[in-house]
Amino acid sequence: MMKTMNRSFATILLLGVVAILAGGIIGLGLAPIAPLLAAIAWVVLLMRLSGVSFKESQGALIKGIEAGIAPLFLFLLIGAMIALWLGTGVIPTMIWTGFRLINPQWFLPTALLTSALVGTMIGSAFTTLSTVGVALMGIGITLGFNPALVAGIIISGAIFGDKTSPLSDSTNLAAAVSETDLFAHLKNLMWTTIPAMLVTLVLAFAFGFTGGHAMDVSVKTAAVTSLVTPTLWSLVPILLILLTAIKKVPAIPALLINVVVCSAYYLLSGHSLHEWSNLVVNGYHTSSHNQTLIALLNRGGMVAMMDTVMLIMLALGLGGLLSNLGILKTVMNPLVSKLKSQRSLVFSTLLTGIATNFLVGEQYLSTMLPGQLFKEDYKRFGLSPLALSRAMEDSGAIANYLVPWGVAGAFASQTLHVSVLAFVPFTFLALLSPIFSMLSALTGIGLRQANGQVSKK
Repeated sequence: MMKTMNRSFATILLLGVVAILAGGIIGLGLAPIAPLLAAIAWVVLLMRLSGVSFKESQGALIKGIEAGIAPLFLFLLIGAMIALWLGTGVIPTMIWTGFRLINPQWFLPTALLTSALVGTMIGSAFTTLSTVGVALMGIGITLGFNPALVAGIIISGAIFGDKTSPLSDSTNLAAAVSETDLFAHLKNLMWTTIPAMLVTLVLAFAFGFTGGHAMDVSVKTAAVTSLVTPTLWSLVPILLILLTAIKKVPAIPALLINVVVCSAYYLLSGHSLHEWSNLVVNGYHTSSHNQTLIALLNRGGMVAMMDTVMLIMLALGLGGLLSNLGILKTVMNPLVSKLKSQRSLVFSTLLTGIATNFLVGEQYLSTMLPGQLFKEDYKRFGLSPLALSRAMEDSGAIANYLVPWGVAGAFASQTLHVSVLAFVPFTFLALLSPIFSMLSALTGIGLRQANGQVSKK
C-alpha cells in the first residue's frame, strides 16, 4: 500500500468520484448501483497508474465490505421479519389500529412522535422504520398524503429516537470515539436535537392540514378496516422487540428471536413449510383484490432486500478504497492544520461528516473519520470532547439518510418504497440538526468548553 500520496492526485480522485456519482445519479437519473461500480473502477485504475497494485486495491475494497457484513445480514433478517409481521397479521393490525385512532389532520405529527418514541425505546432507526414505519407509511398513503412527505416525517422521528437512545449504536460510537461519557453526550445533544425536533414537529403540523380529502379518506379507511382483521397475537412480536432492546440483546440475535417466534406462530396457524419458505424469501402477497390493500401489504422478504444489499456492498467497497488507501486523509490533513478558531473547527467537523457520507456512503466511517481527524484540535482550541461528539452525531451519524447510495438512505428507500431524492426535502430533522450545530458554533450557545462550562449567550 502507498505510504505517501500526492495531494493533487488524491483531490482529482475524489472529484472524479463525486462527478461520477452526482452526474450518474442526479444528472442522468440512473440507479446508484451502476455509478458506484464506475466510481470503484475509476479509483482502482487510477491508483494502479500511481503505483498501487490491483492486489492492494482489492484488499482495501474487501476490508471496506467486511466492515458492513453485520448490517448486510441484518437487512436480510429485516426483510424476513417484515414478511412474517405481514403474514401473521402484526403490521395489518397496526394499520387497522392507526385508521381507527388517527385523525387525518393529526397524522403527520402523530407519525413523527410515534416513530421517535419507538426509536428511543429500541435504539435502532432501522428497526423502527421496518416495523412501525411500514405501518405508518401505509396509513399515510391511504390518507392521501404525499408518500415522500410521509417517509421524511417517519425517518425524522426514527433519527430522533436513534440520537436520543442510550441503546443506539451510532450514539455509543460517537461517545466512544470522542472519549466522552455516553449520558453526558446524550444530554449535550439536546442543545441541537430538541430545537431541530421542535421545528420538525411544527412543520409536521403545518403539512398535516394539506392531506387527502375527508370523504375519500373515510371511504378508503372503511374499506381497509373491513378487510383487515386485527389480532391480539400482534402484541407478542412488538413486545418481544422492546424486551430484547431493554435487555440490550444485539440486533442480529434480537431479530433472529423475533423471526423464530413469528415463524412458529405462522406454522402453527396451519401454513406449510413451503408457504413459510416462500413468505420469508419472496415476501407477503395478499389474496385480496383491493388495490389499496395490495399497495399496503405486498412487500417484505429477503429477495426484496437484495437491491439494497448490492448497493451497500458497492458503497462499502468504494468507502474501503477511499479510506484504506489513504485518499481521504491525504486531502483532509492539510485542511485541518489551517483551522484558526472554535467556529471553524466545528464547521469543519460537520462538513467532513457530511462530505464523507456522500463519498463513502457508510454511516459509521462518516462518524469516526471526523473524530479521528479533529480530536486533538478540540483540545488545542479549548473545546470539550462533548462538542466533538455532538458535531459527529449531527453530521456523520445522520447525513447518511440523505445519500442515495448510503447504507441508511438505501435501506429507508427500500423499506418505505420511496426514493431517497424524493424524501430528502422532507427529512427535516436530518437537514436541521447540522444547521443548529452551526448556529451553536456561531453564537457559542450550548458549545461546551474544555473547562466544563456551556456558553448560553
